[in-house]
Amino acid sequence: MNLTYARYLKVDELISLQDCLSDGPEHDEMLFITIHQVYELWFKQLLHEGDRLVELFNADQQHQAHHGLKRMLKILKTLVQQVDVLETMTPLEFLSFRKFLDNSSGFQSYQFRELEFFLGKKSQDLLKHFKEDDEHLKKLESRLNALSLWQVFLAFLNRRGYSISESTFLQPLSFATKEDPSLHPVLLEVYRNAPDLAELCESLVDLDEGVQEWRYRHVKMVQRTIGNMPGTGGSSGAGYLTSTLFQPLFPDLWAIRSEF
Repeated sequence: MNLTYARYLKVDELISLQDCLSDGPEHDEMLFITIHQVYELWFKQLLHEGDRLVELFNADQQHQAHHGLKRMLKILKTLVQQVDVLETMTPLEFLSFRKFLDNSSGFQSYQFRELEFFLGKKSQDLLKHFKEDDEHLKKLESRLNALSLWQVFLAFLNRRGYSISESTFLQPLSFATKEDPSLHPVLLEVYRNAPDLAELCESLVDLDEGVQEWRYRHVKMVQRTIGNMPGTGGSSGAGYLTSTLFQPLFPDLWAIRSEF
């Protein structure tokens, strides 16, 4: 049997996965499912690219690592643009099938939590929400117990001759990356004397900003769809999402902007 486009991409299996639960079913449930399944595919790809990025930094392959960062940025832009499609759904259209979501919630996206942990926004407390799913819990624990992208980057800078305390990048952290003023002189030196490395730093800032932009658009989409109503699965909806805004992944790269 010849390998066709449909067989290679498993198109029949893929397009059979949009299983609507509403009566009818409601027209807009298909859109809701499709968009969120696509999000999960992009999260998978971001994790795939992120793991490769770590390998490249660890191998001191700066050019290839920068290329990988740029690809991740393009994917983030696509995630933001997909919100435009979701925002075509009115509150009434969403409410027509919302009750069928039962206890499911975007809060339970283990792949997005993996991505957060990889980027340094770690939280031991979040693991309790996945304690009933061993497979997903193991994936999250693995990310929690691995070095974050920021730590991998600091180790890369250290190998390039910049004096950075090994305590900042040798041991994985189980909490979110915090600002470290001792790094500021090093980062300022990078910006002033190493344009190629400064460009890498700026791409990390772009990545950070891209995640924050996606969070913001997600909050506004939820607000225009359900207002201040509680979210599905017992979450607080827009209230919780708003609390996640303006929390930088790489705080030192933002803090030094007032020190030049």
